[in-house]
Amino acid sequence: MDLSKFYVEFLTIAAMHLVAVASPGPDFAIVMKHSISHGKKIALITSVGIGLAIFIHVAYALLGIGLIINTTPWLYDALIVFAAGFLVYIAQGAVKSPKPAEVAVGANVPASNDLSAKKAFFVGFMTNGLNPKATLFFLSLFTVTVSQETPILVKSAYGVYLAVATTVWFCCLSLVLTHSRVRQLFSQKGYVFDRIMGWLLIFLAAHIMYSEIISKYIN
Repeated sequence: MDLSKFYVEFLTIAAMHLVAVASPGPDFAIVMKHSISHGKKIALITSVGIGLAIFIHVAYALLGIGLIINTTPWLYDALIVFAAGFLVYIAQGAVKSPKPAEVAVGANVPASNDLSAKKAFFVGFMTNGLNPKATLFFLSLFTVTVSQETPILVKSAYGVYLAVATTVWFCCLSLVLTHSRVRQLFSQKGYVFDRIMGWLLIFLAAHIMYSEIISKYIN
């Protein structure tokens, strides 16, 4: 197999992915939240969860399931509602994040302040797996950018690259945000940032609902 003819295709995919992964969105917000609120280990585990969720999008794109989602309006709308609900669920604990003094004297500490590695991975995995923007990105990527003549093995290699690149990107972001100097800036006001991230997630959920569902019925 002459792989040289796939170089341009791969570089196009890599460039599109870099723009997409660097754009602020649910994945970006949740990694920032976990980095500031829970530290390096949890942030890195969350990043791995996000990266592995890429295989969900790759799988349905390669198997043709994405076409079903794209051509079945009610199924796509259900995905949007579920995704928005999940973001709001995550945001609830963040917007109620207590001040340090409240944590010290309070009898009940919110569960979001005691995030396990398992839950961190789950949150990262589900945040990306249910991200409708990621769904649309991979549908367009594997139906428009990637040629139908490209062998399934090469397409699978593209998928592995996208998963690895996503993981590396968010792990690097986690390392930057959990650097001692950065964390020191948030040591006393981390709860404020946590609340801001919570409201940002709620805003993203509302934006997704409006742009993908509500706007179709009012236009």
